[in-house]
Amino acid sequence: MTHKMRFSAVLITVLVLSACSSIPTGPGMLALPGTGKSFNQFRFDEADCRQYASAQVDGRTANQAAADSGVKSAVIGTAIGATAGALLGGHSGAGVGAGSGLLIGSMVGMDTGERSGHNLQQRYDFAYHQCMYAKGHRVPISGRLEYSRPPVKKSNFASPPPPSAVPSLPSTRSFIPPPPPRGNPPPPPPDVYTPPSAPDDAQPLLTPDGKLPLMPSDDFQPPMPPSGNPPPPPPDA
Repeated sequence: MTHKMRFSAVLITVLVLSACSSIPTGPGMLALPGTGKSFNQFRFDEADCRQYASAQVDGRTANQAAADSGVKSAVIGTAIGATAGALLGGHSGAGVGAGSGLLIGSMVGMDTGERSGHNLQQRYDFAYHQCMYAKGHRVPISGRLEYSRPPVKKSNFASPPPPSAVPSLPSTRSFIPPPPPRGNPPPPPPDVYTPPSAPDDAQPLLTPDGKLPLMPSDDFQPPMPPSGNPPPPPPDA
């Protein structure tokens, strides 16, 4: 029974350590040289930020945190199993309980160690990320791009009404007036004077030489009549 317990302990310890060995020992993100930074400057800053991040986690690595958490869980499970077996079945029950506690504690320790290692790695990455960003280098960030529109300037002029609110006027190009009604026009009212219309064959008055008479101007003065008595009228007048 003791040989089986030792073999189980060794096997479970190997499984715990192998499960924790997949966690990287360094920053888990990619950093690139910043604008205007040389590669030598980037290497110097990167080494400095690694030391800063390691100091923030007390110099421990993610693998060490996972292994320590797994071993603690296995030891605690073994002690609890041995105590429970001794209380229930004496010395033989203590051995069986210790083996069962080691097995259960190791399985629990694998999950606890993995979570402890990832938590420590996250703290290390945060410190490394802050250091490289503060030194002017490019680091990955999570988010999305938002395009900002320029602000709209307010105008003091009122906007014109929509086309549907403006009454439409008839187009002068295509507008044709309606024809007059048929028949003679109605006579004018009795109290309205209507000047006589000239006949169609009326001719304008002309001077003896066939010219239109000139209209007198404002400063025209007629000639004075001759002095003396006027001549007598003709006999046939």
